[in-house]
Amino acid sequence: MSAKEKVLTEYHEFSKKRVIFLTVSILLLLLAALYAVIKGTYDLSLAEVITAFFVKDTGMSSNIVWNIRIPRVLTAVIVGTGLAVAGAVNQSILRNPLASPFTLGISSAAAFGAAFSLGILGTGTTSGSTANAAVIINNPYITTVCAFASSLIATFVILALARYKGATPETMVLAGVALGSLFSAGTSAIQFFSDDVKVASIVFWTFGDVGRAGWRDIWILLVIIIPAVIYYIRNSWNYDALKAGDETAKSLGVNVEKVRLYGMVIASLIAAVAVSFVGIIGFVGLVVPHIVRKLIGGKEMYLIPASCLVGGLLLLVSDTVARIAFSPVVLPVGVITSFLGAPLFLYLIIKRREYW
Repeated sequence: MSAKEKVLTEYHEFSKKRVIFLTVSILLLLLAALYAVIKGTYDLSLAEVITAFFVKDTGMSSNIVWNIRIPRVLTAVIVGTGLAVAGAVNQSILRNPLASPFTLGISSAAAFGAAFSLGILGTGTTSGSTANAAVIINNPYITTVCAFASSLIATFVILALARYKGATPETMVLAGVALGSLFSAGTSAIQFFSDDVKVASIVFWTFGDVGRAGWRDIWILLVIIIPAVIYYIRNSWNYDALKAGDETAKSLGVNVEKVRLYGMVIASLIAAVAVSFVGIIGFVGLVVPHIVRKLIGGKEMYLIPASCLVGGLLLLVSDTVARIAFSPVVLPVGVITSFLGAPLFLYLIIKRREYW
């Protein structure tokens, strides 16, 4: 076998490995979704779930499936997909293995915008004293717009450092930490000057929790995140080119400034809409792309859809653990993802591994 044939054989074998990985990820996601629908404070049988799916019923099982479990599962999958793909694209276009909406301060900026909407504009109110139904968003559109506008500020600061100051990957992460601290301080200031009801709604909203989203919220999330994922997949070749450096990408016909700007702005929109509906969920956008790169490499055509699947799977499994680990107490899923993501973040800082 010639060297060329050997290379082609290895490429085809690796492509098969990627396809197998995507297929297995889909199956695991479906199984995790089914398990999440069945398990909870009140366990359902598989027969009850199937009946609820195909038979119109107003009983308790049907109500649990359609009004509690399925919205929660869909929210976890959609938000996990969005955060993971935003992290993967941020890492590629900034050539920074530590980049994600959370580490770059974009999530904190979006949280500040959401807190401004809840505390100053009054778009959030408390509905009761229970932890599971404490906050109602009266106008999710204003909340999302405020979160998006705030996240854009952090995005443009990062882009300005990368474009005009030639900032290194380490510098951009440090700038993200500073921006996150700044916006967190702004959120604290809003809480300080707000009344008890608004403070309660803001504090509760900062806990990452996919259980608070309803069917209306799911449709809004789908309208934003699905087109964003499609856009990223269509531009996967451009992101591959950017990894080789701006000059190389330009020589290949890539409009570097446009691709980077659009990619970061869309990532900010994803972070904003996710924070608006489920609060801050850290480290999904950081952890998932590294897991996928380790298993199937960094080719964007496979990395982006694989990150979507693994991101949805990771957040769904984390939420399921948060629901059943200390049942009947339900932990915010942001607690679980932080426990998973923080050690990896420290590991990456210590090892400073090269991925490109």
